[in-house]
Amino acid sequence: MRKTITLSEQEATLRQLLLDVSNYIGTLDGHSRPQLRFTGGWVRDKLLGVGSKDIDIAIDSMTGYHFGMLMKQYLEQPDTQAKYPKSVKLSKIEANPDKSKHLETTTAHIMGLDIDLVNLRKETYTEHSRNPQMEFGTPEDDALRRDATVNAMFYHLDNSEIEDFTGRGFNDMERGMIKTPLSPYQTFKDDPLRVLRAVRFASRLAYSIDPEDERAMSDPAIWEEFKLKITRERVGIEITRMLRGPNPRQSLHLIDRLGLYKTIFTIPGSESSPPGTALSNWQKAYDQLQVIVNAESEEFDGQNAVAIVKSTLFNKPEDVYPMWLLCAFVPWARVARPAPKKPGGVAPTSAKMSAQEGIKADNDSAKLIDNAVSHLESIIQARHAVIKEESTTNPLKRKQEDVSRQEQGLFIREWGSNWRCSVMYAILTEIAESAPEQHHEILKEYAGWLSTLKDLDLLEAYQLKPLVDGKKLAKEFETKDGPWVGKALKVIIAWQLRTPDNLSPETAISENREQITGLIQEGNHARPSDVNGERDGQKGKKKKQGKGT
Repeated sequence: MRKTITLSEQEATLRQLLLDVSNYIGTLDGHSRPQLRFTGGWVRDKLLGVGSKDIDIAIDSMTGYHFGMLMKQYLEQPDTQAKYPKSVKLSKIEANPDKSKHLETTTAHIMGLDIDLVNLRKETYTEHSRNPQMEFGTPEDDALRRDATVNAMFYHLDNSEIEDFTGRGFNDMERGMIKTPLSPYQTFKDDPLRVLRAVRFASRLAYSIDPEDERAMSDPAIWEEFKLKITRERVGIEITRMLRGPNPRQSLHLIDRLGLYKTIFTIPGSESSPPGTALSNWQKAYDQLQVIVNAESEEFDGQNAVAIVKSTLFNKPEDVYPMWLLCAFVPWARVARPAPKKPGGVAPTSAKMSAQEGIKADNDSAKLIDNAVSHLESIIQARHAVIKEESTTNPLKRKQEDVSRQEQGLFIREWGSNWRCSVMYAILTEIAESAPEQHHEILKEYAGWLSTLKDLDLLEAYQLKPLVDGKKLAKEFETKDGPWVGKALKVIIAWQLRTPDNLSPETAISENREQITGLIQEGNHARPSDVNGERDGQKGKKKKQGKGT
């Protein structure tokens, strides 16, 4: 591992600018020249040979906001404007006040780099909060307060030397280890969110977690502190970063192995949770998803089940994250819905509630999870219908194919635009619930079903529009629109799925005339009582209003 850092042209220019600002401040009355350091993740990533556009800059003798204002002042000097190209300018300077106003920090954007200006600090924690009392500190204080030794090294701008005040940063990077600078138990007790950060960094860097740290992370006392001190919004931010990171499988595996699942993916205040068997089987799901994600496109030969599944369900790189998000909720697949709040209502799935309450998932993500769980059984039913049909030798094969296309197309329309994600959830759930020797057959059946959907040109069936609209139907049948229209359009869609080559609106109407007529008559029979009821209600309302005036 390298122990020196080579700056890019942008970084070298930024370093020189900051040194010039530091020298300028030293000439001002009442100011001493501050010492500056690049800190934390930027140092780690540069040592690993990874570029970064985010740089934290630690200042030893003033707040980040004070330094930022003086840097702005320096850049406005005529001599400075002549020295640096026009690209060297602050395009943003924004104050981020901490709880202590005198420790205010500043963010800025300069030369395409996002920088955070903050003073060196020392932290003191109280019993009931993860938000520490902060004061000015030494470089060693600042290094020891950090969550991992590999994130605690500094790059001193004066001499370009790397400083390792914990004495372990270089060594832990060489052995690929996440380790807290101080006692792991006390570190995690002070700020339990550091448990999730340790998982995230171990996954992102493909590192191990120090055994002593792992024991502290699994300590029930730490997780009681977690429940008391950490907001669910912060939990959700860390989980999202994990699942969008380079190794989400490792993140889920660490959460699983360290026994953290029920604390993270939970419904706070509820006794509802996945059964032990679901948790013990979860690894089969995230291991299988990793195999699918890693499948190479050149493996696709029409026979490789994993490649067929991937090529059908993954349309673009952005599809990977929602698949991992769904995988995180596989243990909730069979947990019963809670009782509805209102009689006759339908409560959201327990998985959705866990997403909303446990990690504060946004509405789209929560709906994605709810749909996947809600559609699980119908997806399994649809797959079995095709597999069963393909195994028969019925002489009415063409008729069977027509019915299959309609049935399968209506299923996809029911599942909606995210049906591919729901199918992946079904695959992972079935994998988790089955013995390893059955996994190949399950994947083979799903691949066969998906291939059939592709052959029938049904992959985008959820986008299918009816050949006629409600106005045209009402005009054709010389009647007013009403509830019958929606039902009639569904009849038209079903016909289009059966006869995909026929695009004639007139034929669509003529071949379904009898059925649509029946729907209209059915609506007309129901209408008098509905209308009378409505009129009675309106009369009653008017009488009531009249009585009160």
